[in-house]
Amino acid sequence: MPDTNVDLGVLAGSDVEFRAETIYFLVLDRFAEGNPGKAREDDEMYDASHQDWNKYWGGDLQGLIDKIDYLQSFGITSVWTTPLFEQVESMAIGDTPRAPIHGYWTRDFKRINPRWMNDPSEKRLFHRDDTVFDKLLETLHGRDMKFVLDIVCNHSSPATGRGKGKLYDDGRLIADFDNDTEHWYHHYGEVTDWSDEWQVQNCELAGLATFNENNVLYRNHIKEAIKLWIGKGVDAIRIDTVKHMPLWFWQEFTSDISVANPNVFRFGEWIYNHPENPTSVEFANKAGMSLLDFGLCQAMRDCFNGAEDGFNLVQRIFDLDGNYAGATELVTFFENHDMPRLQSLGVSDRMMELALVLLITSRGIPCLYYGCEQYLHDDTDGGDDPYNRPMMPGWEPTEATRIIGILAEERRHNQAVQLGNNWPKWVDADSYVFTRCYRDSRCLVMLNKGPERQLELENLELPDGEYTCLLTGTTIHIHEGRVTVDLPEQSAWVFATRGKPVEAQAVIRLQVNGAPTNPGDRLAVIGDCEELGNWDLQKAYHLDCINSNTWFGEIPFDTSAGSAIGYKYVIFTPGENEAPQRENRVVRRRLVTPEGSAKWRDRWEA
Repeated sequence: MPDTNVDLGVLAGSDVEFRAETIYFLVLDRFAEGNPGKAREDDEMYDASHQDWNKYWGGDLQGLIDKIDYLQSFGITSVWTTPLFEQVESMAIGDTPRAPIHGYWTRDFKRINPRWMNDPSEKRLFHRDDTVFDKLLETLHGRDMKFVLDIVCNHSSPATGRGKGKLYDDGRLIADFDNDTEHWYHHYGEVTDWSDEWQVQNCELAGLATFNENNVLYRNHIKEAIKLWIGKGVDAIRIDTVKHMPLWFWQEFTSDISVANPNVFRFGEWIYNHPENPTSVEFANKAGMSLLDFGLCQAMRDCFNGAEDGFNLVQRIFDLDGNYAGATELVTFFENHDMPRLQSLGVSDRMMELALVLLITSRGIPCLYYGCEQYLHDDTDGGDDPYNRPMMPGWEPTEATRIIGILAEERRHNQAVQLGNNWPKWVDADSYVFTRCYRDSRCLVMLNKGPERQLELENLELPDGEYTCLLTGTTIHIHEGRVTVDLPEQSAWVFATRGKPVEAQAVIRLQVNGAPTNPGDRLAVIGDCEELGNWDLQKAYHLDCINSNTWFGEIPFDTSAGSAIGYKYVIFTPGENEAPQRENRVVRRRLVTPEGSAKWRDRWEA
């Protein structure tokens, strides 16, 4: 008998859409304290004075709930916190005890760190539905905001006074690195050669007990635990240290997670990945998750920190977007908890504001590191860990919150910013002009980090007319795709027009990679249903070119909603004598979701 409980979204190819989001990443312990009266008399790892950077400073989930109004006030739509799992207590580095305030030394994947809760008894999260974590999800979802859970699959904990790698299943000891009778862990020592992929995937990172993914007991446990968190209602998962486990593990993991809930967005941390690194690109294209975009991060840091090539560095990353199957779904950022903040490098407040404009308007899903909107940084020892994790200083509106709020709102409603291509119109060391285009939505961005200058721009792809900058109120008049502008010193202008979204009983978001198109070609989809022209080339549904590797479009289905359809792709080349080029394969057949939306990903077959 068929399984009548299978989510139809899985069969229809559902895939969550996250590109309208603006993510805010915070170190929970350093954000806001919601329970200042909590009993802490015997807590040696808590420092109320906020002077010992290696101890807890009191941030918790209630503090985050208390500041949701603040986050929403400047357009944040998704909140990502450091991991919430129950942790080992501390370890000694020399004579200095260090608390895992970061959350990456897990003791029990099925319990929450009681430090984050209103009451320590709430740590048994999956035996009740009235905890402060449940309240957080309810609060966020009630405001149409999302929660990103940070998870760690590669390792548990380093050696402490109580042992190494002791792992519990809701309080029951199930694995111990020092007594590993069931082989839950690898025992190959620390990585000594970072160019050796076997070592990177099997040896220890900084002394952390590294799980043996070949052990099905471990794999079943980690998937079961994460599914429990997903069952609580988390909207996305950020996955730590993905380069340290083999691709096949992630393919199995993400497949099982997507069956549990196909609408959970997934992205991983492959530190210092780059579009010219074939191993990290293969991971991004085949693992079933997106990645944090370290290549763009480093280019932006260098650009705004005075590198000679400036914005050319940024454009070189975008020029390599064709290496990815889904470049517009990479999670973008310019600082995080593992690197000095941008301003600790010497970048001015104004330059950081220009970086915010570039981040939020460019392709990808922007992620802000907590406090950037308050110009937060501590430059002790260059601002590196732990000094990149100060306590949040305040909650007042700033110029940065104004900029973020305007642009996050535009991202949420402008499909060009969410889905569109990223076409450069002017690039040099000091100035960068680009357009985002999708269907009839447009966004034109002008950045100048140098002195005042005049630019003559053309091929801007916006209809003729007058446009007003979202940030400054400056007006320009575009005629035949051209405009001459005088960009002030260290300035940012953003102009946008929103088109009408595709609406129907069911909307299929269709992405195809690898089509052998040339400039000027058009890619379309034809099929055996009314919406796809019943195989009539004159009625083919045309897609938008996103980059050299990706075409994308949204297809409205009314008559065929809920039905299985057949389709294939065709390339139209300019010229009266050029015959359309069809794929050389049998017809694809898929089920259109009965209502709502789904995303299908295909690759051209010659």
